[in-house]
Amino acid sequence: MNSESTSKEATLSARSLVPKGITIGLAIFALILSLAGYGFRLIAGHDVSEVMLHAAVLVPAFVIGIPLLFWLGSKLFNKINGANIEGWNAISLGYLTSCISLLWLMGTYS
Repeated sequence: MNSESTSKEATLSARSLVPKGITIGLAIFALILSLAGYGFRLIAGHDVSEVMLHAAVLVPAFVIGIPLLFWLGSKLFNKINGANIEGWNAISLGYLTSCISLLWLMGTYS
């Protein structure tokens, strides 16, 4: 009986609140949003090397950097405060923040 309750608690504590499909969808959406304006810049006649350099900095920052910072922050917060923040949830929040930031930037400069 005791081993059943221990295994049940282990599976409950390992569950994530955010389905992985939503996180993957947010990652794809963040990638699409971060790449969206570069085709228009090329059509408008901007220099290809300038556009590629800008994309090489901006795209990884929003697609990898922000979710990574949220994940590292969750690990640090778990160590310092003893919280139980799932890494997958932190990554999902990072991608959501990336998408919102990209939409905000697009709205500002449109």
